[in-house]
Amino acid sequence: METNHPGYKANELDILRLAVENTTEAFVTIDETHRILFFNKAAEDLFGFKKKEVIGRDLDILLGKTCREGHRQAIERYLNGEKKQLPHHEKEFMITNRGGEAIPVTFSFSVAKFNGRHYFTAIIRDMSDIKICHDRLLKSERLAALGQLVAEIVHEIRNPLVLIGGFTRQLKRTISDDKSSKKIDIILKEVQRLENLLAELKELYLPKDLNISVFDVNELLRELYVLAKADCKNRNIKIQFESDSDEAFIEGDREKIKQVFLNLIKNAVEALENGGMLRIESKRNGAFVEVLVSDDGPGIPEEHLGKVFSPFFTTKKYGTGLGLSISKRIIDQHKGYSISLDTNKRRGTTFKVTIPLAKKASA
Repeated sequence: METNHPGYKANELDILRLAVENTTEAFVTIDETHRILFFNKAAEDLFGFKKKEVIGRDLDILLGKTCREGHRQAIERYLNGEKKQLPHHEKEFMITNRGGEAIPVTFSFSVAKFNGRHYFTAIIRDMSDIKICHDRLLKSERLAALGQLVAEIVHEIRNPLVLIGGFTRQLKRTISDDKSSKKIDIILKEVQRLENLLAELKELYLPKDLNISVFDVNELLRELYVLAKADCKNRNIKIQFESDSDEAFIEGDREKIKQVFLNLIKNAVEALENGGMLRIESKRNGAFVEVLVSDDGPGIPEEHLGKVFSPFFTTKKYGTGLGLSISKRIIDQHKGYSISLDTNKRRGTTFKVTIPLAKKASA
């Protein structure tokens, strides 16, 4: 296409240039020798280079090693007449920006001829946010299907389990010898374990909507500290609660956040099989409050760290492997919340939950 616009006035060209300069798509124009002639703001953001760093430079500065040769060959074939046109439809591609980050994009190309020379323009759209949304949608659809399956399984197992437990308790009242009574107790214990597993499965895959309110997380932690003291004493575990402020108001679902901290405390208690120290701490850090649950147990082996929050992963004899998975899902449901862990076989393990302070509290 020959582009020569004698009818354009200067201000019209300026408007056109400003429009392209400020569009959300990246525009990169090169000449026949691969020199970069135009590089708009969106291209700066996408590739991580400033305009002054690339204008007049070879396009290779933006291309990965695997792309350079193919791109040059495509341009040469077009200029030699072997290729009649460049593809105008969008093509998906992965680029690597200046920082080494791989970014999914779509490309479309155009070519213009002016004063006997060809100019090639790539219009590039960052697809990162769209891809994230698409992946989340697929994940939601998979979870919805899995949730329906879990609901049906829970229903089918729970009904006969209730009957087994009920009849076993009735039978226990008719048995007098210790040996048979101990066997009945084992059955009841296993029934209770399965009922707990079903409840956790339902919580993990059929989560209820959040009941958001503003509450004092330090008050909640003090409640849990009192609840845990008796159990810790029986297990020869010392427990401490420390806070650097009287109040720390946060916004969230109080019951679900309570469940997270209960799971972390339970996890710490189970790690201290031979006694030890359990610490619950609350620390303000700018606009956030950090809640730490620490034990001085044996720590988590390095090969297990990537699986800690995975469903059904546990190193405990009677654990279901769902407590930390449920806790992670609850944290992910709350905007701005995060959970992390630090572990060492000499220092034990610390789980840290970082929570934004409610606006009135952080003001």
